[in-house]
Amino acid sequence: MELRRDVFQAIADPTRRAIIAMVALNAMTPGAIAAEFDSSRQTISKHIRILTECELLNQEQQGREIYYHFNPQKLKEIADFIAPFRDMWDDRFNTLETIMKKQLPKK
Repeated sequence: MELRRDVFQAIADPTRRAIIAMVALNAMTPGAIAAEFDSSRQTISKHIRILTECELLNQEQQGREIYYHFNPQKLKEIADFIAPFRDMWDDRFNTLETIMKKQLPKK
């Protein structure tokens, strides 16, 4: 049975989130990414592979080097999932604020 990773699994790991943050600022080679971590290059390569499988990173061949670019469209899946919860909590906090304003003594 083949496990299919998704965007949520990809961002669950702090190392992968750090890689996304770095590559979001500037396209990087695997070696440049690995140089930023204390982990082995093989470990970082595994993280990069997971991010690529989930389409959070795109790779581009430039001569002998492969550069990884951030794909912000994939984070839209996360934003779309979170949006209803954000709206719900905004409504609850607004209701709480209204209740508190009514109950506080006026000066």
